[in-house]
Amino acid sequence: MPIINKFIELETNQGINIHNITPQIEALISSTPIHNGQVIVFSRHTTTALAINEYEERLLTDIKVFLEKIAPESDRYLHNDLHLRKNIPPDEPMNAHSHLMAMMLNNSEIIPIVDGKLALGTYQSVLFFELDGPRKRTVFCQISGE
Repeated sequence: MPIINKFIELETNQGINIHNITPQIEALISSTPIHNGQVIVFSRHTTTALAINEYEERLLTDIKVFLEKIAPESDRYLHNDLHLRKNIPPDEPMNAHSHLMAMMLNNSEIIPIVDGKLALGTYQSVLFFELDGPRKRTVFCQISGE
C-alpha cells in the first residue's frame, strides 16, 4: 500500500479565520495514484485546528463568536506572563486564548477516499482554523491506499 506525504501551505489573516482547504486536499489526492484509501490531514501548529463542517458564511461567524466565548482574549492567562517564561523569542505573542481554543477542536482528521474522491457528505468541508494569525501555516496530508 503506497503512502504519499504532501503539504498545504497557507498564509492567514489577523485573529480567528477559517479556511476551506477541501479543494487543496482534493488536488493533492488527484495528483496521486490512490483511488481508494484515506487521507490523514494534520495541523502542525498549537494555535490552529481542523474540523469537518459546513463552510457557510453565517455559520463561520457563529463559530468565531462561540470560540471567543470559550476563551476570551481579554481574560487573564498564566501563559501570557511572558516575563516569567524562559527561552521565549522576542516576538512571542500573548496567545493563551488561542491555545485553549485549539484544544477544543481537532488537530487532525481522517477522511476516506473512494474512487479518487473525498467521501465527504453533501455539506461537509475540511476547515482549517487559524486562531492566532497572521501567520504562515503548514498542513500535513498523508494519503494512503490503492
